[in-house]
Amino acid sequence: MRTNKILNKLLIATLFIGSYSCSDDLDIEPNDQIARENFFQSEQDFQAATAPLYNRVWFSFNDKFYFGLGDGRSYNLYAPFSDYVYPFSDLTETGLTGPLVEAWRSFYIVIQQSNNTIAAINESSVDEEIKTRYIAEARFMRGVAYWYIASLWGDAIITTSQAEIISNPTVNKRPRTDVFEFAIRDVEYAAKHLPEQAGQAGRVTKYTAYGMLSRLYLSYSGLSTGPNSGTRDQELLDLSKMAATKVIDEGPYSLMDDYAELFMVENNNNPESMFALQWVPNGEYGVINPHQAYFALGSEITGDDAAWGYYTRASYDVLQEYERNDVRRKATWMADGDFYPEISQANGGYLVDHENTYVNVKKGVVGSTKDHPDISRMNSGLNTYMLRLGEVYLNYAEAALGNNASTGDPTALMYVNELRERAGLAPKSNLTFEDIFHERRVELAMEGQFWYDLVRWSYYEQQEALNYIDNQERAVITPFTYDSETNTVSVDPTVDVTTRAVGDIDASIFLLPYPESEVVQNPLLREDPVPYEFTEERITNELF
Repeated sequence: MRTNKILNKLLIATLFIGSYSCSDDLDIEPNDQIARENFFQSEQDFQAATAPLYNRVWFSFNDKFYFGLGDGRSYNLYAPFSDYVYPFSDLTETGLTGPLVEAWRSFYIVIQQSNNTIAAINESSVDEEIKTRYIAEARFMRGVAYWYIASLWGDAIITTSQAEIISNPTVNKRPRTDVFEFAIRDVEYAAKHLPEQAGQAGRVTKYTAYGMLSRLYLSYSGLSTGPNSGTRDQELLDLSKMAATKVIDEGPYSLMDDYAELFMVENNNNPESMFALQWVPNGEYGVINPHQAYFALGSEITGDDAAWGYYTRASYDVLQEYERNDVRRKATWMADGDFYPEISQANGGYLVDHENTYVNVKKGVVGSTKDHPDISRMNSGLNTYMLRLGEVYLNYAEAALGNNASTGDPTALMYVNELRERAGLAPKSNLTFEDIFHERRVELAMEGQFWYDLVRWSYYEQQEALNYIDNQERAVITPFTYDSETNTVSVDPTVDVTTRAVGDIDASIFLLPYPESEVVQNPLLREDPVPYEFTEERITNELF
């Protein structure tokens, strides 16, 4: 991506949008801010209006919550001195936990910016087909934000108008099932109306929406049956398979040959990337990706002082998941003896040798300005994956397994084995839930996903999901040694095991507390939810 700045000022009471010049990528430069009645006169205006939906509005979510919740709470990540990880990994977050508050705010900024964009486009006199396409883009973003909210908080506020919320912020929350339903309707609309090919690199397509639907249908299949049902809704499982099939058979995406290359700056918007947040090289605060600063082991990697990852490490629990010779481990976690030629290139590459037995984060760590011109202090320039083809393969496999103990479904096996072959592993001849869950954990580790896999499991087998989390032994600090050549983790008998306090592991962990500031502003968040009245019909049958 070219080195440009992105600037979009989101005003709370009135929609203003910047005027931008758009290139073939999602790279845009700001001109003067102008009022919406003078804007939205062309497709170029629509591109400018929707571009901030790929970065700025998601910034507070991406900054710390993306991995702190997705990987910290699922206990892929262990960071005992990081206030943006340990409250989640320790199951002790509250309505005052900073990243939690910022994520809630970020999701509703996505929603309100989408609402404002939809309203403004509807008022435009531009061709209806063009209007519908960009409304679909905004509805996709809004639907994804609502899926996150439903997954994390359950019951929540549904709004399609920022003006209504401003005039009356004290509104009833809606049941989790309605929030899920709203999200699905938005993404289904996107699947119907988005183009098959992205007009600009990084833009979502019809098949992006189908891929997201494979996730949403899969999640909803268990929620609709209940936490102790032990089964999932077969119709929704079938829809998940059909949505995944649409992506794989008809979409423009393909797996990268080398797993490690998925996480290099020069491969932003690669053929496997289906939806990624687009961060601006050398951009200003709000459109940058600071993950490297939080993960990098030391300044010899970043070339500056923003390298705070020494105590941000792989948990003992996740290291036990990696099979011998699984190349995904080295691409995700740095262990002593690992060599990375793409980092510190001026010095001939980077050899990990920090004289301890801990294993630190690699995924998201890309090097210094000497390695790539798009990197700057606290900005790796690396896109943040929100959805990639590898997940869609696994969504298909899990939906194909469905309510069975195992499956020999040849298509599901083909997809899982393609991922395993890329990882340097032997193929499977049969798939169980444990097999697929294992693949999801190692394939998508440090991509902010595994907690949502645990939540999805809890929808229909809550006790089994709780047992899995309990068996992670989060309260025990296990001293270990690690062999990077064989991906082998071993308990170190020369160091004493210690303990720490963690929260109770019960059904309550599957819902986050509402931000305290939101409850103060809207006390109805404490009350029972009120059903939402949908004003449009589902279009599921039109998609398949």
